[in-house]
Order: sequence, then C-alpha cells, then structure tokens
Amino acid sequence: MPRQSIKLKWLFMASLLNNAGAAMLWPLTTIYVHEYLNKSMTVAGLVIFFSSMGMMFGNYLGGWLFDNWKPYAAAVITVTVATLGNVLMIFFHGWPMFPILLAVICFADGSGLTVINSYGSAVTGHTARYVYNMLYMALNVGVVVGTLLVGTLLDLGIEIVFIVASVCYGAYLLITVLHFNVDVRPKSTVKSQQAAAVKSPRHNVHIVYAYCLCLITVYLSYALWESVMSVHITDMHIPFFAYSLLWTINGAVIVLGQPLVTRLADYLSVKRQIIIGIAIFAISFPLLIWVHSFAMFVVDFVILTIGEMVGIPSVPAYIDVLTVAEETGKYQGMPNVAMSIGRALGPVYGGWMVDQAGYNFLFVSVFVMMLVTWLYAIMVSRRSVKVIK
Repeated sequence: MPRQSIKLKWLFMASLLNNAGAAMLWPLTTIYVHEYLNKSMTVAGLVIFFSSMGMMFGNYLGGWLFDNWKPYAAAVITVTVATLGNVLMIFFHGWPMFPILLAVICFADGSGLTVINSYGSAVTGHTARYVYNMLYMALNVGVVVGTLLVGTLLDLGIEIVFIVASVCYGAYLLITVLHFNVDVRPKSTVKSQQAAAVKSPRHNVHIVYAYCLCLITVYLSYALWESVMSVHITDMHIPFFAYSLLWTINGAVIVLGQPLVTRLADYLSVKRQIIIGIAIFAISFPLLIWVHSFAMFVVDFVILTIGEMVGIPSVPAYIDVLTVAEETGKYQGMPNVAMSIGRALGPVYGGWMVDQAGYNFLFVSVFVMMLVTWLYAIMVSRRSVKVIK
C-alpha cells in the first residue's frame, strides 16, 4: 500500500549512497583507462563522453517514467540496473567491459537522479528550496565519502574499489525498495483528460530552458576538473592523491557551508541566489591562469565550490515553482540532462582546446561561454513570471 509522502531522511540517504558509490568511479576513470588499461587520453575522453551521454538519456527516461509510468517501479528498476552493473564490474573490468559497464551504470544513475529529484516534490513539511538544498548536501557528503574511499582503496586493488562501490549501491537499492513506494501523483478533481492537458506557462518554460542552457556551459567547465585538470595538475609534479583531495575539500566545504547557504533564503530570492552563485563559479576559471601550486589550486577550487553551493542547488527549487505538478518529472529531468550534456562535451572540448591553444585559452573560453549564457538567463527571467507553487 503506497504511503502518502516520503520522508526527507530517506531521500537524503538514497542520494548520499548513490553519490558515494558513483564518486568511487568517476575520479579514477581517466587515470584507469589511460594508465591501467593503456589507452590514449583521447580514448579516455571518449569513455567519459559516452558515459555522460548515457547519463543524459537516463535523465530523460527517468523524467518520462516518473510522469507517465510508475514512479516506484521506475526507481527500483533503475537502481537495480546500477547495482548489478557495479557488481559485474568487480569481475569484468578490462577492456572493453569497463567502459560498457560504466555507460550502463551512468545511464541507470541518470534515470535514478531524476526520479530522486522528482520525489523531492512529494516531501511534506519543508519548502522545496530546503528539500533541494538538503539533496544537494547529500550529493556532496557522498562525494566526500566516495573520493576519500577511492583515494585510500585504490592502492589495495581496483577490485576492492568496485566491491565497496557495490556495497553502497546495494544499500541504496534497499532504501529504494523499502521507502520509495509513495503516492506522488498530483491530486486533482478534474477529469484525467483535462489533467493531461495542464501545461506550464510558456514564458516560465522559456526561463527553464534559459537556465538549463546556462547549466550546460557551467558543467562543461566543471567537467574540465574531472578530466583534463588531473593531467594539468600532475604535469606540475603535484601527486594524484592531492588532486583527489581537492574533491574531498570541495565536498567538505559544501557540507560545512550548506547551513549558511540555507539562511540566504531569508535575504535573497531563489533566482538572485542562482545568478550570484553562477557568477562566483565562473570567475574561478580565468583565475586559473595564475595558479601554479597546490595551495593556489585549493584557493581557486574553494572559490568555485562557493559559487557551486550558492547557485546550483537552487535551480531545481526554482524550476519547481515555475512548472505544474503534472510535469514535475519532465522539468526536474531537464537540469540533469543539461548537466550531462555539459559533462559529455567538457572532456572532449577540453582535450581538443588544450591540444590546439593550451590551458590558458581553454580557461578564458569557458568563462566567456558561461558569461554569455548567464547574461541570457538574466535577460529572459527579468520579465515577471507566474509562480505555480
């Protein structure tokens, strides 16, 4: 018998475990493909590209399933696929099984991420802004745990990394099965044919697209830290462990700073918070031109992290108030699709730009991309909007 609402703590734990498991895989993908499987950096970039494309299609499928099928079944199936993919990777992690299984896991994770965000609209007793801030904090607690574990366990053997990741996904699946059987369908007194015709206001949808376009450039830039920056940093004779430590610092800053960010709701509108956060995030990239030591990388990454935690978690909350409940899955999936597109393009663009023009030109070019889409989002959202929720 479905319950009427889902408790935030179970959504929080599901997101934390999902991201802890995932964060044990993506930081080592480039290094593992290049150094353990003896493939070129171009091939490593393509592995990340296809994994990100898998996540993008998963994001779209998760939103469609949430709106048009059975949310609970969608959640259980996608998490089961991700868990099985991790278990198989323990035994089959050579070439080409590693990239194939990684793409399958990312596809399932993409669908699961959209479903979790969509379930956020079913949490009662908290504002949407608070719920999505907590989910974002869960994501980053997971990143802290995952990056710490992979940095420690990799020396013990790659199989150990995959075993622990599988345990995280197994716990994630258990929570999904036990606590996600919730009635999340919007209550309505109109006939189903009329309910199906309910649409979000056109201008509101235009705003959603504008901010998703901005997210593409933000995550294209962010993906550089997940790919070419590992090579850039190690080329400066800074060890890989220090690079993985940056991600731990990133997650720790977000976890510690999230209570302060939550208080911004008393002083800033959700739209203004997004605008300020993305601006801080973007400025960290041209600053990289003058970064030449690990301490300076830490300072720059903290600036990026502050912008990230101020702006990014507010995007789903903003979309939630702009769109109708009948289209929750569709529009909550869109920022995840945008992130996946950015993450797919980032390593390919970064590798090509480094080969053609060098790192400094790369840093300036992504800043310009973010600036243009940021200004466009501001321009589109200046008109008054109809608040739905």
